[in-house]
Amino acid sequence: MATPPAPLLLYMDGLREHDIDKIRRSFAPELRFVTPLRSMDADETLGFLAALYAGFPDWRYDSDPPVLGSDGRWGVQWRQGGTHTEKLALPGFVEVEATHRVVAIPAHYFYYTVDETGLKEIRPDPVPGGAPHGIFKQIGVENPPL
Repeated sequence: MATPPAPLLLYMDGLREHDIDKIRRSFAPELRFVTPLRSMDADETLGFLAALYAGFPDWRYDSDPPVLGSDGRWGVQWRQGGTHTEKLALPGFVEVEATHRVVAIPAHYFYYTVDETGLKEIRPDPVPGGAPHGIFKQIGVENPPL
């Protein structure tokens, strides 16, 4: 079994700890977070995560160990969720006041392209209710930005 690359492990720790600096250090300079609706660079991705952690202070992550796919990408099946107890203020989008709704994202894979410079691409499996789109849907945002 292949050993997961250090940047991926750093990223996973950063998510679990809500440590934006640790997450930033895991990124390659040209990082792209790619969803079916939008692609974000490193700064946009970090802004999203900072807003998520502010709006959902109890946001939690659980995962299976990373697996290396035949295409060279690493896959991690994440389970995540939290309670929307504070304002969700994504840069460039309408702010959403606390709804106190509990969000539970279905378990699904995120795929990571990684090299010696860090994470180059993050691509969540586009499953119904999956992140990041499902977060917004579950708190009642009609036209989610992601």
